[in-house]
Amino acid sequence: MKPILEIQNVSKKFLIRHEKKPYLSLRESMMGIFRKDSSTNEEFFALKDVSFSVQPGESLGIIGKNGAGKSTLLKILSKITPPSSGKIVVRGRIASLLEVGTGFHPELSGRENIYLNGSILGMKRKEIAAKFDEIVDFSGTEKFLDTALKHFSSGMQLRLAFSVAAFLEPEILVIDEVLAVGDAEFQKKCIGKMEDVSKSGRTILFVSHNMNSINNLCKSALLLSQGTVFNYGTTENIIAAYLSLGNQNDFTKTYENKPVKSVSIQQVNDVIVLKLKYAVKEELKIPVLGFTIKDGFGNTLFGSNPLYQRAKQEILPSKQGEITVTIQQPKLWNGIYKASIWFGNGLEDFFIDEDCLTFEVINMVTYHKTPPENIGAIAPDVDWLFETSQ
Repeated sequence: MKPILEIQNVSKKFLIRHEKKPYLSLRESMMGIFRKDSSTNEEFFALKDVSFSVQPGESLGIIGKNGAGKSTLLKILSKITPPSSGKIVVRGRIASLLEVGTGFHPELSGRENIYLNGSILGMKRKEIAAKFDEIVDFSGTEKFLDTALKHFSSGMQLRLAFSVAAFLEPEILVIDEVLAVGDAEFQKKCIGKMEDVSKSGRTILFVSHNMNSINNLCKSALLLSQGTVFNYGTTENIIAAYLSLGNQNDFTKTYENKPVKSVSIQQVNDVIVLKLKYAVKEELKIPVLGFTIKDGFGNTLFGSNPLYQRAKQEILPSKQGEITVTIQQPKLWNGIYKASIWFGNGLEDFFIDEDCLTFEVINMVTYHKTPPENIGAIAPDVDWLFETSQ
């Protein structure tokens, strides 16, 4: 059986313009008309020699860090942008959901956009009409069908766009992380619908940072790194490779021109130590650090801030300082985790960075083995009592 999709040595090159003089006054700019252009162009490859194939009915997860080339790849497959080189063979119709409102016209009504989008997919009016009621019911936009799309909220546009793409039965369905725009309930509906689409024998390409969604929906996955194929194989192996790739980062992150200057995390024997350095212009009455810890699949395990727990140490007003959090409980099994932070004054958030650090817990003094998959990530403190009787 021939692959439904073949990507052969695909590259995408962009030119980045660099000005030797960063800022010019109006007079200098006008005078520059008569001068030789001093700018230079740098070649940047968003994708470089990417090759893989997808079989009919396969659900392929595409993962990688921000800037790895995932969205560029999907835009090329969806014919939004052409490749700089390489060849793509598609044996079927592709429906794409890459950005809210892609393929829709803002001046047309929701009803008209359903037919427009179906026509773009190459479907006849009768085919679209047969699925029309299902599309409207799933999207929940019935009351607004005859309203111009430009008056729809981004969430409504997303629901309608996904419904059209999913119900008009293209051979290949391409979904980007755009689903993150929707609420949790609709995201769950979307995942359920994509599972139905996959079971019906159609092909799905799914980009997401949610490893649980990738793991549940896709049997195989592709890992992109810096525009190239880093790894390709079973979803379980590729997720492990992705998490290990993230773990190669230094466990310290610095920021420029931010209230937070750096954040770091490390393991000291049986405890996790999180540190944050800050500097602000005006004195904060209550400088507060909040954090959450997630497992490698993005599930939140726990989090806190000193106001929740009524920190024993008095929080003093300051313009700059360092906050150290020593996490003794709960303990974590050996594995890879992510930390998210927010910094503020207890009422207002000044800085938020989701999943800012990926770190690994190894060689816990008390818990030195990796647990079975079904036991979870938390290693509880348990007192065991064994009594024997004759």
